[in-house]
Amino acid sequence: MNASSGSELETNQIALLNRRDFRLYLFAIFFASLGSAAQSVAVSWQIYDITRSAIALGYVGLAQFFPMVALALPGGDLADRYNRRTILALGYAVQAACACMFLALAIIHYREPLPFYFVLAMFGTARALVQPAAQSFLPRLVDQDQFPQAVALSSSARQIATIAGPALGGFIYILGASAAYAMCLFLFAMIAIAVAFIRTPGGQTGPPPRVSSFQRLTAGILYIRTRPVILGAISLDLFAVLLGGATALLPIYARDILHVGPAGLGLLRSAPAVGAAAIGLMLVHIPLGRRAGIKMFICVAIFGVATIAFGLSTIFIASLGALVILGAADMVSVYVRQTLVQLATPDAMRGRVSAVNFVFIGTSNELGEFESGLTAAWFGTVPAVVIGGVGTLAVVGIWMFLFPSLRRVDNLALMTPD
Repeated sequence: MNASSGSELETNQIALLNRRDFRLYLFAIFFASLGSAAQSVAVSWQIYDITRSAIALGYVGLAQFFPMVALALPGGDLADRYNRRTILALGYAVQAACACMFLALAIIHYREPLPFYFVLAMFGTARALVQPAAQSFLPRLVDQDQFPQAVALSSSARQIATIAGPALGGFIYILGASAAYAMCLFLFAMIAIAVAFIRTPGGQTGPPPRVSSFQRLTAGILYIRTRPVILGAISLDLFAVLLGGATALLPIYARDILHVGPAGLGLLRSAPAVGAAAIGLMLVHIPLGRRAGIKMFICVAIFGVATIAFGLSTIFIASLGALVILGAADMVSVYVRQTLVQLATPDAMRGRVSAVNFVFIGTSNELGEFESGLTAAWFGTVPAVVIGGVGTLAVVGIWMFLFPSLRRVDNLALMTPD
């Protein structure tokens, strides 16, 4: 990178951070991720403490999966028809209400898992509304030439929060589940207020006249089907996350394999985000450059190898190292996919395309948790993780053959809807 390009990157970074609304967006992304990660540790540890069952941990993901799948496409349609800022504020308010319900269950020391699954389903409903609006709102906050760096910054903020969130949740859980949930309640309420102060218009681009509800809901799917680069990037991440969902089994590793307790669980949960944040911050200063597609495939393969290494490890430090590498590799895939999806989609379609992206990727986290819990119940914890890593490597090979246009993607900054 020459001196002029380095100076231009530094100027873009300063310009981005000088944007008041972008700073508020980063604030919301950071604390939403912090609260979600801390809450996830608290819920998973409490569920496993109540049930001592791997399949019960799988149901934690499944409880969120169904409402997210059912409501993501309507959520994307809402994001293209109404104010995205308002949708975000309401969605985070619902998440605050969910944290309040978890707090109430902890205070009364409820010892059955069913109410926890009900609240998780509500939380999944809120996420189905928040995610399409959040992803499609970001391009409105920055100029197009700043967008790849905005993705890197927002992803880094999310990952840094994901580092702190599980560790914070694990350590606070030592004081009791109610302390962890009270912190999450405060965070989600604060986020809803911050989003309400964003001044950038939230959209309401609206569909063309005389378009049916069914056509609006399925427009994002049809758009992606006709663009192999977007379809390949989204589906590659889907299967990698689905098969490599080892995080659902971390409570078992923390308690029964590595013997590190809830504080250790928090560190294990944070480890992938350490690697992801490091790569995200690097991408802010050093763009991915040429041959972005092939670099994405290489990093997803590294993700699979790191998953296998984690599954076989019985040493805490080695397990942390494998998870750090896993997160670093995943960050490159996230960066390429988010940039492709937003820059290759017109603004009037971004909510619905982001909704499909969320169905593919966001819900695959929850379905991956269920898959991991189910295979762990069938084959054992370690074989389940190793099988997932091997499956990820197989998907990389197949997708390189099925989507040659994705393999040939070069400079992300030059992507357009055409």
